[in-house]
Amino acid sequence: MARPRKPLLSRARIVEAAAVLVDAEGLEAVSTRRLAAALGVSGPSLYNHFRTKDEILEAVADAVSARVDLSMFEAPGPDWRGALHAWAHSYRDALSDHPNIVPVLARGPGRRPAGLRLADAVFGAMTAAGWPPAQATRIGALMRYFILGSAVASFARGFVDDETAYDPADYPHLGQAHLLAERQREVDEGAFETGLAALLDGLSLQYEALAHDVP
Repeated sequence: MARPRKPLLSRARIVEAAAVLVDAEGLEAVSTRRLAAALGVSGPSLYNHFRTKDEILEAVADAVSARVDLSMFEAPGPDWRGALHAWAHSYRDALSDHPNIVPVLARGPGRRPAGLRLADAVFGAMTAAGWPPAQATRIGALMRYFILGSAVASFARGFVDDETAYDPADYPHLGQAHLLAERQREVDEGAFETGLAALLDGLSLQYEALAHDVP
């Protein structure tokens, strides 16, 4: 039997094509028509793999979650802080390559396998380290808010690189704001690390207080 000229359509090919569209043009760019054209197939053939556009976007989001390193949680122990630090950076790195999918991830893991494995790993590591289950849940939520928020947009690029845009008469403390855009990576990564350290410092204080309360 002769081989087909085009690769067979699969969920993986659809997700890959959808991810390219999301990265380039945003969530609204994803449609059956656009995906079918990109894949060289008829629109209805996509429905053999996904029922709706939302299902496709959920799959794209889960593919991004699957890129997050969870190995630091495989041997739970007292170094919960180090594990959270390493995980936060891995998570942010995955999201920084695909910021347009963050609104879908922000809905929560739902039924997404990789998203659920991520949540399970964090919760399991925190409870194994001695955090009460309720507080372990809050820690997972807190870290998620912080990491997803950091990936939505760049603080530094929110300022234009025109020094005349910020009149000292109106903004006496923004005399150097026009320089932020060209230092985006330094500013944004520095802000993330500063915030992450502050969060972990605060949690460490709570953990110490918790240890004193345990008989």
